[in-house]
Amino acid sequence: MAASATKQSLLMLASLLVLIGVATGSFYDNFDITWGAGRANIFETGQLLTCTLDKISGSGFQSKKEYLFGKIDMKIKLVAGNSAGTVTAYYLSSKGEKWDEIDFEFLGNVTGQPYVLHTNVFTGGIGNREMQFYLWFDPTADFHTYTVLWNPLNIIFLVDGIPIRVFKNNEANGVAYPKNQPMKIYSSLWEADDWATQGGKVKIDWTNAPFSASYKSFNDVDCCSRTSIWDWVTCNANSNSWMWTTLNANQLGQLKWVQDDYMIYNYCTDFKRFPQGLPTECNHN
Repeated sequence: MAASATKQSLLMLASLLVLIGVATGSFYDNFDITWGAGRANIFETGQLLTCTLDKISGSGFQSKKEYLFGKIDMKIKLVAGNSAGTVTAYYLSSKGEKWDEIDFEFLGNVTGQPYVLHTNVFTGGIGNREMQFYLWFDPTADFHTYTVLWNPLNIIFLVDGIPIRVFKNNEANGVAYPKNQPMKIYSSLWEADDWATQGGKVKIDWTNAPFSASYKSFNDVDCCSRTSIWDWVTCNANSNSWMWTTLNANQLGQLKWVQDDYMIYNYCTDFKRFPQGLPTECNHN
């Protein structure tokens, strides 16, 4: 009888710990819905967030914390069907005129045509570092993990754990690198049919509205963050190997595969855009 009671107590404790874990990792705890007048919502006890877009408005949310370096994961399922003219943005950004920013943007397309994954890095308010990719799967059929690994050595963009892009710290060569301005996470679903799909040639078909993108499994366990501008940025002291991570040999092979087979635009090869010479970091990869 005592053994049975002990087992029951342990099961109750395990259930309580699971509930605590769910609560602390929830969208309620980590994000604020910032615009959209009810078009963004949190479901499943905080484990699922959706943004929608209709003819009146899109919607968006932002993190409660600010980050200064981190390995941050989010699972996203993109707008299905004819998503032409829509953009699902997921990015980190600081504030001010000379802001830093790390971008994932998903440019919708007509049914059956691939999404364009647009990436960019801003330092001191200056971007112009676009790289674009197709994906090797349908990003609307299921959730996939999009990761920013940002540390003092490099920014690594990963999709399902596979690196697609690296922006190295080239301060030694005079290239600014984001390392001093804490950034919040932002995401939104919005109308951009003046440029998003085939340069704006394809417009939104509002008969398909409302459009919807979904988010789950947010993870910022490995990060340096703060909850207020009055606080110091603090790191997880027990899990800081990510702080000095660069690509290993296997990941370099994966990066080459993605960039050889799925990259559709690279600013570092656009000589027409930079007739006076490519940006400095392009020569120090």
